Amino acid sequence: MHSWRTVLPLRSLVSLAVVALLATAIFLSTVTSSRADAEPKRIMMLHSFGLRFKPWTDYAQFIRSEISRRAQRPIEFDDQSLLNARLTNDKTDGPFVDYLHALYAQKPPDLIIAIGAPAANFVQQYRERIFPGTPMLFTAVEARRVQYDQLTEDDTVVAAAHDFPASFETILRVLPQTKTIAVVNGVSPNETFWLGELKRETAPLAGRVELKFYNDLSFEDILRDAANLPPHSAIFWHLMNVDAAGVAHEANAALGRLSATASAPVFSYIDNFFGDATTVGGPMHSIEELSTVAATVAVRILNGEKAGDIKTSPTRYEAPRFDWRQMQRWGISESDLPRGSTVLFKPPTMWAIYRSQILTVSAVIVLQAAFIALLLQERRRRHSAEMDSRQRMVELAHVNRFSTAGEMAASLAHEINQPLGAILNNVETAKIILETEPPDLNELKEIVGDIDRDNRRAGEIIRHLRSYVMKAPFEKKDFDLNDLVSETVNFLSPQARARQVALRSKLTFSPLRINADRIQLQQVLSNLILNAIDAASDPTLAERAVMVATQDGEFAEVSVSDTGRGVPEEVAKSIFDPFFSTKKHGMGMGLSIVRTIVTTHGGQIDFENRNGATGTIFRLKLPLA
Repeated sequence: MHSWRTVLPLRSLVSLAVVALLATAIFLSTVTSSRADAEPKRIMMLHSFGLRFKPWTDYAQFIRSEISRRAQRPIEFDDQSLLNARLTNDKTDGPFVDYLHALYAQKPPDLIIAIGAPAANFVQQYRERIFPGTPMLFTAVEARRVQYDQLTEDDTVVAAAHDFPASFETILRVLPQTKTIAVVNGVSPNETFWLGELKRETAPLAGRVELKFYNDLSFEDILRDAANLPPHSAIFWHLMNVDAAGVAHEANAALGRLSATASAPVFSYIDNFFGDATTVGGPMHSIEELSTVAATVAVRILNGEKAGDIKTSPTRYEAPRFDWRQMQRWGISESDLPRGSTVLFKPPTMWAIYRSQILTVSAVIVLQAAFIALLLQERRRRHSAEMDSRQRMVELAHVNRFSTAGEMAASLAHEINQPLGAILNNVETAKIILETEPPDLNELKEIVGDIDRDNRRAGEIIRHLRSYVMKAPFEKKDFDLNDLVSETVNFLSPQARARQVALRSKLTFSPLRINADRIQLQQVLSNLILNAIDAASDPTLAERAVMVATQDGEFAEVSVSDTGRGVPEEVAKSIFDPFFSTKKHGMGMGLSIVRTIVTTHGGQIDFENRNGATGTIFRLKLPLA
C-alpha cells in the first residue's frame, strides 16, 4: 500500500510536464504563424516595354491597385522591364537573365506577373534558370501570344482575345461609304507578329475596302500621309511602340498627334486609347475587366492556391462604346451605330443637369395650377351664390316695395282723387258753358288747360308708382343723386302730408354723379324717408318734420333726419338684422334690405340719435362716379 501511494504523485508530475510542453509548442507555432502572416508578400512585375508604354502600363497600374485592395497582407512590388522587346535581336537576354538571377537568388519573389507578350515569352524561355518553382501569372497578353504547351503547374494565364474582323466591320457600319482604312502598326517584334495576324484576319475585306498598312513608314511620314487621306477614309490604331525609323513612342502622345492632324476618324480596340477625344470608339477590350480578373487570380495564388489549377477564359470585347465628341467631328449619326452601343461624353441635357430643379418647379407649378383651379372653382361657386343671393335680394326688395306701396295706398288714392275730382268739376262746368249762347271760348280754353294739368298730375303719380313697384333686373347707370332724392321726396310728399309731417329737402348746388341701380337706390331712400315719417308722426311731438339733405366730398352723402323720439339702445343693436321690427305688423326686412343694397353698391350706412335734440339721423355714403 505504501509503494502505490509513492507512484501516484510521479505520474501526475509527468502528465503536467507533457501538458506544459504541448502548450509551449502551440504558442510558439502561433507566434511563428503570426510573424509569417505579418511578413509582406513580394511580387515581381515584369514589363514588356517599360513603365510608360500603353496599354501595358495601364494594365500594370490597375492590377497593382486591385491586388493591394484585395490582399489581406502587406504587398511589396518590384518592377523590372525587358531591354530587348523593342529590338529585333535577343543579345541582351543573357546579361538580363544574369541580373535577375543575382537579384533574386537569395530571396525569390512569391509571385511573378508578366505584363505583355514579350514578358510572357521571356519568362517561359528562362524560368528554369531564374525562378524554378516560383508561381507565375501571364496577363495583359493576347491568347495567341502564349505558349500554352510550355506552361508548368506553377503557371497560369489571364489573357485577352482580339476580334479584329469585328473592329473593321464596325468601321464599315458607322461609316458605310468608307473606301480606305489605314492601319497604324509599329515594327517591334511583337508588332511584327500582329501585322501578320491583321493581314490574315482582314483578308476577307478585299474588294470591299482598300487596306493601307503604315508599318513601313516613320511616324512623321505617317502623320503627313494621314493628313492627306482621300475622302471616305478611316484609320485603325493598333500599336505604335517602335516606328520604321526605330523611334520608340511612349504613352499616348503619338495617338494624340495623329488624331489632331489626320483627315479621317481614328478607331481602336482597347479602351485606354478611348476617352481623351482621340478615337471614335467601337467594340473594345476593357483594361479594368482584365486587370480585375488578373488581380483576383494573383491574390488566390498568394493565399496558397496552385497557379496551374486556376483556369480563366480569355476576356473579349465589351459592347461598343463611342465618343460623342468624335462623332460630331466626323458626322457619325447615332442611328448608324451597332445595336447595344453606348454613347459617352455627350453634353448633358437641361433635364440631366437640372432634373431635381425641373421636377421641383414642375411640382410647384402643378400644385399652383391645382390651387388656382380650386380657387377659380370656388370663385365660380361664390359668384353663383352671390348671383343667387342678389337675385333673391332683388325679389325680396320687390316684395318690400309692393308692401310699401300697399302702406301708401290710401294717401296715393287721395292724391289721385284730387286731380280726378278737379277734372270732373271742370267737365261739368264745360257742359254748362257749352249750353249757353254763345259759349265763352276763353273760359273753355282755361277749363281744358286745367283738365290737362290735372290729368298730367294723376299720370305722374301713377308713373312714379309703377316705376317704384316694377320688377327690373339689376342694372347700374350714371345719374345725379340730387335728382333721385328730389324725385323720391316729391313721390312721398303725399304720404307725409297724410301723416301731417313736414317733408323738406336740402340739396347741394353741384351734381352728385354716382354709378348705381336707380330703382334699388330709390327703394333705399323710400324706406329711410317712410321710417322717418313714421317716427315723426306721433301727435304728441312738438315738431313733426323730416329733413332729407345731400352733401358732397369724398363720397356722395345723403342724410335723413326726423324729429321723433330716437332709437332706444336695445333696439339699435339689432336694427339692421333681418326680421327685426318695432312695428306691430312690420316684416322686419326694410332696413336689412337697405343695408344689403348699400353694401352691394360699395357704400356705407349708419345712424345715430341727434345730439341735443329729439329724433334720429341716418347717413348714407356712396362712391362718386
